[in-house]
Amino acid sequence: MRERVYRQPEPPQAIDLTPMLDVVFILLIFFIVTATFIREPGIDVERPPAVTAEQRSPAILVAVAADNGIWIDGRQVTPDSLRLHILRLRNENPRGGLVIQADRQAELAALSRVADAARAAGIEDVAVSTGER
Repeated sequence: MRERVYRQPEPPQAIDLTPMLDVVFILLIFFIVTATFIREPGIDVERPPAVTAEQRSPAILVAVAADNGIWIDGRQVTPDSLRLHILRLRNENPRGGLVIQADRQAELAALSRVADAARAAGIEDVAVSTGER
């Protein structure tokens, strides 16, 4: 008579995902560390249209509202503290310029005040943001 040999059933093979997850986490950390974050001024302004325009790199954004209020990082700032706020943001992004988002109802004096404060803080690249035509 024959002798029967019983084999143990082999357990199903599972794919080890640990190396792939390690690579994904390393890439995630790399992209977070190298990303530049743009700080929004905090209000929406109705920008005037422009005939010519060009795209700018990430910069410090300052908004001038219709009531001539100046907004940075979601807070309204006084004209006296404007230069200090710009200096703080310039220390975080030393290569970025300054973009002024002015409402079409804002006075030119408020726009000039922001540009003067930026120049006093050492920023030479000052631009005014416009809407689409």
